[in-house]
Amino acid sequence: MHANIERYDNFLSSLCAPLSSTWTEAQESASIFTALLEPYTYITTNQGKKITSKLLEGFNLWLNVPKDKLAVIIHVVSLFHNASLLVDDIEDDSQLRRGIPVAHKIYGVPHTINTANYVYFLAYRELCTLRPIVRRRIRDSSAGPDNGLKDDDPVAEKPNFPKRLIFDHDLDLVVNAELLSLHHGQGLDIIWRDTLRCPTEDEYVQMVKDKTGGHLRTAIKLMMACGTTNTNVDYIPLSNLIGIYYQIRDDYMNLQSDQYTDNKGFAEDLSEGKFSFPIVHGIREQPENQLIMNILQKRPKTPTLKHHAIEYLKNTTKSFDYTLAVVKKLEQQARGELERLGGNPMLSALLDRLHVDT
Repeated sequence: MHANIERYDNFLSSLCAPLSSTWTEAQESASIFTALLEPYTYITTNQGKKITSKLLEGFNLWLNVPKDKLAVIIHVVSLFHNASLLVDDIEDDSQLRRGIPVAHKIYGVPHTINTANYVYFLAYRELCTLRPIVRRRIRDSSAGPDNGLKDDDPVAEKPNFPKRLIFDHDLDLVVNAELLSLHHGQGLDIIWRDTLRCPTEDEYVQMVKDKTGGHLRTAIKLMMACGTTNTNVDYIPLSNLIGIYYQIRDDYMNLQSDQYTDNKGFAEDLSEGKFSFPIVHGIREQPENQLIMNILQKRPKTPTLKHHAIEYLKNTTKSFDYTLAVVKKLEQQARGELERLGGNPMLSALLDRLHVDT
C-alpha cells in the first residue's frame, strides 16, 4: 500500500533547482501548456483587420527600427493587445469577437483569465530582449580616482548616436506606465457602465486616450527607443490622435455598420450598457429625457429596444451626425499632422481605408 513512499525520502534535494524558475521552451510546448494557452491561440487564429500592425509599419517609415527589434515590438504589442481582449470580452459580457464566439464562452471564465494573465507575463519576458546587453562604464574626470566610474551617459549625448526622447533602458517603465493607463481607462469605462453614470464628453475622450491609445502608445514609444532615425521627434501626439479617432469611429460604426453586426453582433454597445461617444452625446444633448439611460440599464439583447434607441440618436438628438462630424475633424487633423511631420504614404493610405463616407 505504501510502495511508493520512498520517493519522498530525499524530496528536498529534488527541489534544489536554479534560482530562475522560468519554464523552458520544451516545457512550454508540451501539451499542458498548449492547453493553457488555448483561449489565446483561439482568439489569435482570426487576426481581424490588423490595423495595429499597419500603423506600426507606417510609423517605421520614420523611425527605421531594425528588423529583429521591430519583430519583437510587434510581438510584444500583439501579446498585450490580444490578452487584453480576452479580459475585455469577459468584463463586457460580449458574445462575439471578430465574427466568432468569444473565448470565455468556449473555455470558461477562469481558464480565460488565467491565460490572459499568463500572456501578459510572456510579453514582459519578450520585452527583456530589447534591453541593451552591455552597459559600458565611463570615467567622470571631475571625480577622484576611486569614485570616478559611473553609468554610461544616455545614448542621446554620445557622438554617432541619434538623439532620443525615450531610451532603451527604460522600456519596462514605459510599458508599465502604459498598462497602468490602459487599466485606468478600462476601469472608468466599467464604473460608468455599472453605476449608470454618464461621463461628460471630455471625460469620455480622456478615458479613450488612456484605454484605446495605450497599446498604440506602447508600440510607438518602444519604436522611438529602438529606432535609428527621427528618434528625437515626438510622435506621441499623433499616436494619441489616431487612437481617439479610431475609437470614436468604432463607436459610430458599432451602431451604424452592418459589418460590425456580423463581427460583434447588432449594436453590441447597447447590449453591454456602454457609454460610447454617440450615446454620451445623445444623453447630454437632452438630459431631461431618460430614454437612452433606461435602455442602457436594461442591457437589451433583442433588436426592438436597440432599434428604438438608434432611431432616437439618429433623428432626435442627431448624435450620429455629430459623431461623424467629430470623426471627420479628427481625420483632417491627423492628415495635417502627417503632412507636418514630412508625409507618410502608409499612414495616409490607412486613413483612406478608415475614412467614413457620409
